[in-house]
Amino acid sequence: MKKHLHNPDPCPNLFFSEEDGFRYLHFGSPWIQGAMKVGRPYELVLEYPRQMMACGLFYPEPEQIVQLGLGAASLTKFCYRYTDARIDVAEISENVVMSAHQCFKCPMPDDRLQIHLADAKSFIAARQDFNPADWLQVDIYDEQAQGPVYDDADFYRLCRRAMNKRGAVASFNLFGSRFEKSFSAISEAFEGRVLVMPEIDEGNRVVLGFAGAKLEITHDELYERAQSLRHRWKLGAIKWVNGLKALNPALKEEVITL
Repeated sequence: MKKHLHNPDPCPNLFFSEEDGFRYLHFGSPWIQGAMKVGRPYELVLEYPRQMMACGLFYPEPEQIVQLGLGAASLTKFCYRYTDARIDVAEISENVVMSAHQCFKCPMPDDRLQIHLADAKSFIAARQDFNPADWLQVDIYDEQAQGPVYDDADFYRLCRRAMNKRGAVASFNLFGSRFEKSFSAISEAFEGRVLVMPEIDEGNRVVLGFAGAKLEITHDELYERAQSLRHRWKLGAIKWVNGLKALNPALKEEVITL
């Protein structure tokens, strides 16, 4: 773990709960900040991190993944096991990093995985033109869980600038009543190159943002990729495509341009 901070830990009140073979992470409140099936620790338990893997529909073979927010390491573990990419994670709380290793079976850093103890905004600002991300996955919530810690167009522009210029995709976990404000800021920063996924029961909405060279893909190609991902990852990738088509006019065209 690479340390970038010397401040008091912003998450001093972590606690855990277990029920029916599942372990949950909490940041000092009843809100669930991450989950793991104890008998299958690499499986994605919650629906919103599953949806955040929709990056694979558009860029199936990432070489560099950047994640802002570690939580219970669900996305980190899944990407570590099911892609060949290098993964860099920024997490502001040393307590969260320790709990990910000790309680949620996050792999220790190696030549593919680095966990940086760092503020998400400072970290992503410093990454411009340095190992740009093919996938960027952003899930940054504090113990209040009312909205992303950083949630304005300036922050989302920093995210876009840290992505690969040859073409890349970001997935953002949004939640609650601030969705429209957050979506508007992401759309502004990504110059309208955004897609929204269906809201899930817990109230989360995942937004995809596209950067770099324009992507063109047909419906048949998208469904072929979804079929492949369903087989490789055991996730509902075809359902993702159907949901995206229902909510986004860009996906109703014969040739999809993003």
